[in-house]
Amino acid sequence: MDINLIWEDFVQRLSKTEGITGVRWKKIAGIPFLYISVDGLEKERLHYEIRKNAGRAMRGKRLHAETVPVRQNQDEYVFRHRFYVPQEKMFCCGNLCPDCIRFK
Repeated sequence: MDINLIWEDFVQRLSKTEGITGVRWKKIAGIPFLYISVDGLEKERLHYEIRKNAGRAMRGKRLHAETVPVRQNQDEYVFRHRFYVPQEKMFCCGNLCPDCIRFK
């Protein structure tokens, strides 16, 4: 699984959303930032669109997304957004662990 393909799919889906005029992402010091330019889109609607499109980009993969607002200008929002693999066991090792995947 290549995380760059997921990012490309996410940015492409997000840029097709009505009310969003531009989307770009870049890593600064290893932290991915999402820059979104809007035209008349409300803040709550923008957050909803980010969650919805991240979910569609991650569909079929064991990933999670986290979005944290960083700053906002008049028509540009900056978010710290990342896709990550959950920190949980994904298989049974046979050692009868209390957090075994078989017990879920």
